[in-house]
Amino acid sequence: MTENSRLAPGDTAPEFTLPDADGNEVSLSDYRGRKVIVYFYPAASTPGCTKQACDFRDNLAELNGAGLDVVGISPDKPAKLAKFRDKEELTFPLLSDPEKATLTAWGAFGEKKMYGKTVTGVIRSTFLVDEDGKIEVAQYNVRATGHVAKLRRDLSV
Repeated sequence: MTENSRLAPGDTAPEFTLPDADGNEVSLSDYRGRKVIVYFYPAASTPGCTKQACDFRDNLAELNGAGLDVVGISPDKPAKLAKFRDKEELTFPLLSDPEKATLTAWGAFGEKKMYGKTVTGVIRSTFLVDEDGKIEVAQYNVRATGHVAKLRRDLSV
């Protein structure tokens, strides 16, 4: 698989409709008129992904207060997402993309380096989508630890 084209500020965010942890459909268009942070992570309940999700949870009040919603997307099935959400007390939507169509459309699935090897998988990525559905911030290969704090600094939240 070759590297996908990556999104950049000013691009239109690819639309999606995906099931959440309870099987309810959530679409990017549901957030029109608000800013939303869309982040992609490899797997629920793994150490890095848990740290990142809990960081978003712990900063959610400040992010929401600044007019920012948060949505996490992974290839996990809804049942696994529900278990992850409940165990970690996550209070924002986790969406399921097992076919990886949304991950691919956003450039968050493809070749990446892991421990010096090239592998194909989820590229940990974070985007800020503006009120009109345009990409405002596109960050690829973000670190799980400290990422939310850096994002808050970058966005002055």
